[in-house]
Amino acid sequence: MTQHRTRRQFLADVGRAALATSVGLGLARELGFLGARGIAFAGDLADAPGALSFGPLEPLVALLQETAPDRLLELLVDRLAKGTDLKTLLAAGALANARTFGGEDYVGYHVMMALGPAWTMAEELPAKRRALPVLKVLFRNTSRIQAFGGRKNEVLRVLPHVTFTPPPSGDGLAAWLRAGVRAKDLSVAEMAFENMAGGAGGHLLDGVLPTIADDAEVHRVALAYRAWDLSKVIGAEHASTLLRQSVRYCVKSEAGHHGKHFGKVRELLPKLLEAHKLLDREPGTKPCDDAWVDATSRAIFEATPDDAAGLAAAALAEGRAPADLGEAISLAANQLLLRDPGRSIAEARPGKAIGTVHGDSVGLHASDSANAWRNLARAGTPRNTYACLILGAYQAALDRIARGGDFLTWTPNPTPEDVAKVTETDPVKLLTQADEAIRAQDQTKACATVHRYGALDLPARPVFDLLLGYATTEDGALHAEKYYRTVVEEFAATRPAFRWRHLDALARVTASEYGQTAAGIEEASKRLGV
Repeated sequence: MTQHRTRRQFLADVGRAALATSVGLGLARELGFLGARGIAFAGDLADAPGALSFGPLEPLVALLQETAPDRLLELLVDRLAKGTDLKTLLAAGALANARTFGGEDYVGYHVMMALGPAWTMAEELPAKRRALPVLKVLFRNTSRIQAFGGRKNEVLRVLPHVTFTPPPSGDGLAAWLRAGVRAKDLSVAEMAFENMAGGAGGHLLDGVLPTIADDAEVHRVALAYRAWDLSKVIGAEHASTLLRQSVRYCVKSEAGHHGKHFGKVRELLPKLLEAHKLLDREPGTKPCDDAWVDATSRAIFEATPDDAAGLAAAALAEGRAPADLGEAISLAANQLLLRDPGRSIAEARPGKAIGTVHGDSVGLHASDSANAWRNLARAGTPRNTYACLILGAYQAALDRIARGGDFLTWTPNPTPEDVAKVTETDPVKLLTQADEAIRAQDQTKACATVHRYGALDLPARPVFDLLLGYATTEDGALHAEKYYRTVVEEFAATRPAFRWRHLDALARVTASEYGQTAAGIEEASKRLGV
C-alpha cells in the first residue's frame, strides 16, 4: 500500500536533502540523513506535485500523446495545412516523448533520437516532400506512446525544487549528479540536474558530461548527444527536459547489463587524464596529415580498448587537434560496418534478416557512438573534450571485440574485385545502378557502385539524395534516420581522402534495410500528395 507523506514530513525530507548534499553522500549516510537508497523521499516520482506542462505547446503535446495512431496523420497534415509549422510539430513530438518515456523505454528513446535527424532530413528534401521524415517519426512516436499506455503512464513529473549548496572545495553540481547516478538514486541525480538547469551549474551539457563519461556505451552517449542537438532545433528552453532523459537513462542503466564495464572505464579515464597531464591544459592545434589520421585510425581499430584509450590520450598530450583525433576514431568505427559479414542465423530477428547490417548492428552502433563522442567533444570544457575522445577510442576498440567476430581478418567492403566489376563512368548511370542494387538488396554492389562514383571525384549530393529517399521511406529498425545523419555529419567533417568510406557504408546499410517500408509513410505520402 502506498504511504502518503504529510506536508511537514515532505518539508523535513527536503531539509534532509539540502543537508545531505552539503556534506556529501557518504557522510550523510553515516550520519543517518539518508536511507539505504539515498535521500529519504527517493521514491516514486508519481508522488511529485503535478505533471509537466509546456505552455503554448501543451495542447499539441497532449494531442500527440492522446490521439490514436490511425487518426494522427490526418490531424497533423490538417494542422500543417492550417499554418502550424513543421518545427512546432517536431518540438511537440519531442516533449511528448520525453514526458512519456523519460529515457527509460528502448523504443521510446530511439524515437527521440530520430527526431533531430528527421528534421535535418526534411531540410534536405524538396518542399513538397519536406514533411515526410518528420511525419514518419511522429507516427512512430505516438504509436509507441499509445502502446506504452499514453498519458496515464507518464514518467517525467514536476520536481520539488531543492537548492544544493556544494562545498567550495568540491566539484560542484556535476559531482553531485554523478554521485547520485552512481548511487542509483534518481531523486539525488534529478535534483542536482534541476539545479544545473536553473543556472547554478553553468553550462548544462558540461554538467552532464562527466556522468555520461562514466561509461562507454552507445545509448548513453548517443541519447545525450541527440538530446543536446535537438534542443538547438526546438529551443534552448527545452534543453533541460531533453537532457533530463539522459540522467534517468544513466540511473536505470547503472543496475543493468551495461554495468559490467563501469569499473574499468571509471578507473581508466582519470588515470589517463592524470598520467598525460591533460587536466590543466587547453586542447592542442598541431596539424595532422592524411598519413597520421589513417595510421591512428588503424591503430585504434586494432588495439585493445585500454590501449586505444591510451593512444587517444597520448595524441591529445602531443597537442594533436581534437577534430583530427575524432576523425580517426570515426574512421575506425566505420571499419566495423565495412567489414561486418552480416547477421548470422542466430542473430537474425524479424526485420533484420540473415546477412543484414542495419538496425543495431555492431558497426552501425559503433559509428553512431563515435559520431556522438566526437560531437560532444566539441561542445564541452577541455576536460570533457579529452574525456569524450578518450572514451570514443576506447569504445571503438571495445565494439570490435565485445560482440564477437574476427574483424581484424575480414576484408572491408568494397573489395578491389567488387569495384572492378563496376565499369560504368557516367554519373547518371552509376546512380541508376546503385538504385537497382539497393532495390535488389545487394549490399556488395551498392557499396561498390557508390565507391566507384566517389573515386571519379563526382559531387556527393546526388548520392545523398538517392540514399535520403530510402532513409525517409524505410523503417530501418529504429536506426535509419540517426545513421543517415551520422554519415552526413561525418562526411562533412572528414577529409577528402577518407570521407567516401562513410557513404560506402551508408549505401550498404541502405541496401540492407530496403524492403521494410516504415509504418505510416504511405498514408503520409498520400495525404501530402507526393
